[in-house]
Amino acid sequence: MAAVFFMSEDYRESLAYLYARLDYERLGMPRTSADLRIGRMRRILRALDDPQDGLAIVHIAGTKGKGSTAAMIASVARAAGLRTGLFTSPHLHRVEERFRVDGRDPSQAEFAALVAAVRPVVARLDRDDPHFGEGDEATFFEITTAMGLIHFARARAELVVLEVGVGGRLDSTNAVRPIVTVVTTISLDHTSLLGSTLAAIAAEKAGILKHGVPTVSGVRGAEAASVIARVATQRRSRLHALDIDFRYQYEPPTQPLARPAAGRVEVETWRSDWGLIDLPLFGEHQALNAAVALATLDVVEEQGIAIDHAAVARGFATLDWPARAEIIGERPWFVIDGAHNPASATALGETIRACFPPGPRTLVFGSTREKDFRSQLEALLPLFDTVICTQYANNPRALGPVEASTVVSELGFDPPRVEHDLGQALALARTLTPADGLICVTGSLFLAAEARAILLGLDA
Repeated sequence: MAAVFFMSEDYRESLAYLYARLDYERLGMPRTSADLRIGRMRRILRALDDPQDGLAIVHIAGTKGKGSTAAMIASVARAAGLRTGLFTSPHLHRVEERFRVDGRDPSQAEFAALVAAVRPVVARLDRDDPHFGEGDEATFFEITTAMGLIHFARARAELVVLEVGVGGRLDSTNAVRPIVTVVTTISLDHTSLLGSTLAAIAAEKAGILKHGVPTVSGVRGAEAASVIARVATQRRSRLHALDIDFRYQYEPPTQPLARPAAGRVEVETWRSDWGLIDLPLFGEHQALNAAVALATLDVVEEQGIAIDHAAVARGFATLDWPARAEIIGERPWFVIDGAHNPASATALGETIRACFPPGPRTLVFGSTREKDFRSQLEALLPLFDTVICTQYANNPRALGPVEASTVVSELGFDPPRVEHDLGQALALARTLTPADGLICVTGSLFLAAEARAILLGLDA
């Protein structure tokens, strides 16, 4: 039975206000970048007396890996004794997860106070500013970005790790001036918004680079990497590039495995030999993310913020970053992952092969309508004996499970089971999967969040 989550009246009313705003996460991304308004975000922050000024910000963009990289940096900084803010999106269960200080969500009272601080400013701008108005009102993401920055300023955070929402150049978070910018990886995603080539997407991500602010890049592939390098040169940003200025070696777990194991990574940068470290998350792609995180911490130190290197092991060991090959239960292993594009689905498949014991495997799959779910399925299906197609319920962008099941058959695999209700799909997976097997729920972070709430008995 789900735990009852009590909401104060102020908190409930604050949520209602936020969810009444335009929310691209629920409605789908705008068709073109013309619908994004970075100038509007700057006006909101200016009207709030620029709460971001004075914050030491690490700003992170990338197609995949940016959230995990941000979480690693924040966890290490916190373990080093720094008061640390972490801004990520989307949230899994509660809006306030987006802006944590030292791993703690704001209380309901703090959350309501943050909404109260932003709401009159937004109302005034909606009414009086010619750049706002009908069709151009401040969005859910803009308002929550402002709330996060106010929260970090009020908490006197010594380091803030700020994850880009989508793209970079026109993202609401790009209204800040960081101490270091980071681009994790580049692959095809949100192509209607960001461009249909790696170079075009890289240009959007590189939009976060600032004049004179150093950059760390984990981008591989000449097409995208050359764009990052060119923009860094144009903006006189000292670039620290993977395979040039820092490198890593992934040590996979020893086979055969009796239990899941993450493996280790050895990282060396232009400044530090970080040595061999146990990875906090499963998969070779997390070794790359760890390397980018440690290179970024070297730049943070160069900016005068001390990071005790011994804090890395502590920070990695205590990292809380759910829905990334997260183990919810065992016998059978129950794994939840928010992979939502072909690149992340491929990484998840490689993770299951390398980091989990062999045995019968069941895939519970549900995706989002505008995503390339066919390529997701192509990457995942060869690993699984049984497939159940389902959908998430709390967002109108959900792909219907019948449509997904049709693609499974078109790809030459046995027809999957179809369950429109996610709870029933999870129960069916338990019935069909033996104790020595594995169940993986994936296809969307929205699906991962709902499955997690059901399995952990959380009040959705």
